[in-house]
Amino acid sequence: GIDPKHSAVVVQSSVPEHAELAWMLTCVTPVGWLERMTQYKAKAAAQETVGDGLLQYPVLMAADILIYQAQVVPVGDDQTQHLELTRDIVQRFNSLYGDTFVMPEARLPMVGARVMGLDDPTKKMSKSAPGSGHAVALLDPPDVVKKKLMRATTDSNPAVDFETMGPGVANLLSIFQAFSEWSDDQMKSHFAGMRYGDLKKQVAEMVVSQLEPFQQRYRQIVSEPGYLAGVLREGAERVRPFARSTVELVKQRMGLYIARDAAR
Repeated sequence: GIDPKHSAVVVQSSVPEHAELAWMLTCVTPVGWLERMTQYKAKAAAQETVGDGLLQYPVLMAADILIYQAQVVPVGDDQTQHLELTRDIVQRFNSLYGDTFVMPEARLPMVGARVMGLDDPTKKMSKSAPGSGHAVALLDPPDVVKKKLMRATTDSNPAVDFETMGPGVANLLSIFQAFSEWSDDQMKSHFAGMRYGDLKKQVAEMVVSQLEPFQQRYRQIVSEPGYLAGVLREGAERVRPFARSTVELVKQRMGLYIARDAAR
C-alpha cells in the first residue's frame, strides 16, 4: 500500500490551492472539450438537472495532477480520457503562457486496468452500482467474497476456452492474473479446460488471500485514535508549499500575480 512516510496522503479540500488552480485552468479550457467527456455524457443523461460541477470535474482532476507537476499518473482504463484532457490543457496553457506545466504520462497496468462487474461483465465494476453481487468491497469478509465470486456471471461453455470465452470468464481470469502476476502462458497452462466452478473457487481463494493483509492493516489503523487525522495533517503540511509555488507560478504566467517588490 501507500506508506505515508514516503508518499503524502491528503484530503483535497485541506489544500485550497487545488480549487484555485482548477478555476484558473477553466479559463483556458474550451467547454466543447468538457462536453465530449464520456463520463459526463453518461452521467448527464441520467440526471434531470446537470450541475456545472459535473461538467467542470475533469478540470479539477487536471488541477490535482498539475499542481504537483506529476510526470507519471497511474490510471485505470476508464480514466485515460480524463488524462488526455489534462494533456490537452497542458499543451494549450503552455502554448498561451509559456512552459509552465510538465506533460504527464499515463501508466496503465498490463492486466486489470478495467475490472468488470461480477453480475454484468459488460459494465465496469462500481461500488455505487445496484445489486449486492456486482462488486467485491475491500472490506468484505471472506464468506461474502466467496459467495459473490461463486455467483459471478460466466457463459454457456462448460469450461474455460481461451478462444471462445465470454466477458464474464475473461473478467474472472483477469482478476486472478492481476493478483497472481502470472504470465499469459501460465494462465493458459493452468486454466485451459478448467470447469467454471473450479475457476471461481480459485479466483475466490486468490482474492480472499490478497484482501486479508489489507483488512488486517485497516483494522490496525482504525484502532489507533488520531492516527488518520495525523497522517492527513502531516500530508497537507508537506504538499502545501509545493502547491502554493505552482499556483503562484501560474498567476505570474497569466498576469494575475503582482510581485511584492513591485507592489511597494
